[in-house]
Amino acid sequence: MQITMKKLLMFALLAGLSGCTIVPGSHISTSPGWFVDEDDGSEEAEPLPDVVQVHAITTNVLDGDAGDSKSQPAPELLEEPRDYDYTIGIGDVLQITVWDHPELTIPAGSMRSPSESGNWVHNDGTVFYPYVGKIKVVGLKVTEIRDLIAKRISEYIENPQVDVTVAAFRSQRVYVTGAVNQPGAYPVTNVPLRLLDAVNAAGGLNELADWQDVTLSRGGKEYHLSLRAVYQQGNPAYNVLLRPGDVVNVARNDDNKVFVMGAVAQAKPVPMTRNGLTLAEALSAAGGYTEDTADASGIFVLRRAPADSDHQVDLYQLNAKDATALILADGFHLHSRDIVYVTTSPIARWNRVIKNILPTFQTIYYGALAADRVRDLDE
Repeated sequence: MQITMKKLLMFALLAGLSGCTIVPGSHISTSPGWFVDEDDGSEEAEPLPDVVQVHAITTNVLDGDAGDSKSQPAPELLEEPRDYDYTIGIGDVLQITVWDHPELTIPAGSMRSPSESGNWVHNDGTVFYPYVGKIKVVGLKVTEIRDLIAKRISEYIENPQVDVTVAAFRSQRVYVTGAVNQPGAYPVTNVPLRLLDAVNAAGGLNELADWQDVTLSRGGKEYHLSLRAVYQQGNPAYNVLLRPGDVVNVARNDDNKVFVMGAVAQAKPVPMTRNGLTLAEALSAAGGYTEDTADASGIFVLRRAPADSDHQVDLYQLNAKDATALILADGFHLHSRDIVYVTTSPIARWNRVIKNILPTFQTIYYGALAADRVRDLDE
């Protein structure tokens, strides 16, 4: 029996040693050798794949996370006319008045609005006016139309006083879609229409809106804008001047989340708020990392790299062995679909191995013990 037990203990020892290399579950190493520079020729540890680029979360990384306040929209969106003025289009309704000559002015009446009694701009781009006939008005400003009518009607009326206004703006529109309260088409008028004006006309953002993800479609191109930069940070550059035909889409926020995994109290997806989400907030929402099993030096953020990068994954590491380093976590802003992973401490991984091999050890031990008892009885 002594010989059998020695064999059993030897087997358990070998199993435990081999378990060091077959630890179940996922893990990210925090060993400095893991961050091998491919150019230094070191062979002490396997270098990272080319697809991953590692960054330590330090004040330098936080300084590089400038956010919306320092960024600017595409240069072409910042180009604006010096003097904005509305130009007439097909479908607009003009109100033409010749003072002291009521017979030339179509009366609105108590039952007719100016838009109903005015002069429609027809599909050929013209309007008809007494003594003047057809006038091509599409593409002209109201001041240019006023001068044109005054010049032609002066052949019949001495020193005519002509006034032209737009009674109904119907030819040019912008479209607001997505997470707003009243999506729809909204007219471009003689008052400059900017991004905030269009969103406010659409009833403002609803509770699902992602105000950091606004897409402006213009001329077959898409531009990404941020309402947060305007509302919260006061960046006027993002409040761009809209043009006829623009489509503004405010994205929904319900699919924006980060995933917290590893040695935390509750691994789960954490939705991002309208103001974004920091690493500290994500860890807190998951109940924090577990003090008895987590390796505080191994708090990682995995992020898909930009499309034009020479790598595919950015890996950020926070060493929180000193709890004051968590201040850095509160300043590190996460992106949608980031993965936060808290790795397990070496002793916890060893305990995981023991937990997995213990049932096998017990089965072998009690089996051997039973066999020894049977042999003793036979003897």
